[in-house]
Amino acid sequence: MARFVLSLILLSFALYMAGMIVSGSSPTDFIKSSCKATRYPDLCVECLSGYASAIQQNEKHLAEVALSVSLARAKSATDYVTTLTKVRGIKAREYQAVKDCIENMGDSVDRLSQSIKELGHMGGAVGQDFVWHMSNVQTWVSAALTDENTCLDGFAGRRMDGSVKAAIKHRITNVVKVTSNALALVNRFASRHRSSASGEKP
Repeated sequence: MARFVLSLILLSFALYMAGMIVSGSSPTDFIKSSCKATRYPDLCVECLSGYASAIQQNEKHLAEVALSVSLARAKSATDYVTTLTKVRGIKAREYQAVKDCIENMGDSVDRLSQSIKELGHMGGAVGQDFVWHMSNVQTWVSAALTDENTCLDGFAGRRMDGSVKAAIKHRITNVVKVTSNALALVNRFASRHRSSASGEKP
């Protein structure tokens, strides 16, 4: 009996200490842990750790910041790609691919902007309202990722090889990775919120 009571005391202490460890974790630890759910975790931590004070340990704030970083990079890449239309000696097929890319990246910027606004309008939405808002966000971020990849597809094949393709591939691939990470964090927020709302384990 005494051994059983001692075991209960030790178990209670272990659970208490575990709770202390969890509650004592920092926003940076939260970001690192969350980024494990992404395809490019190192890039995820690199992009988001500077916003730890804004994110704290809030799943929604994490998704919002990730989308904001993706939007900023998409805008920057779009501006850069636009300058390539003025490159001296650009070939006709390269010029057309660049123009198509600008259009695709413009669509990506619009959809990422929409997704950020949608998250902001959610408030404390629950149940079907939460599902509806999150479905919109997930659809738009997925579409933005498709737009970015479509830009890269325009430069597929050896005929497109050259400095213009290399420059665009470098910039847009980074945006693709950041958007992919943002989508993973949005999906993580959605699934964990639904699980907690239904009483399931995330």
